[in-house]
Amino acid sequence: MTAQYVLFLVFGVILYAIVTDPNVARAFDYVLKLVNTNIRRELWWLKNNPANPVVKYIMYRKNLKLAEELTAKINKHLEAKE
Repeated sequence: MTAQYVLFLVFGVILYAIVTDPNVARAFDYVLKLVNTNIRRELWWLKNNPANPVVKYIMYRKNLKLAEELTAKINKHLEAKE
């Protein structure tokens, strides 16, 4: 028996259980949503984790731009007072 037949058998049993029992269908739907949520959480963590060097660089550039804008505003405000 090849792996294809084994997978076909496993999916067939799962499909049979889903079709015959609505509680299994709800549980299967819940598990799929749970897996999807966990994948999205991990992707979010990879994109926003401050230990990630790419995220560190993006935060550095964003803060540098903000610092330059604030310095320009402060200097403009100080020149207006004089």
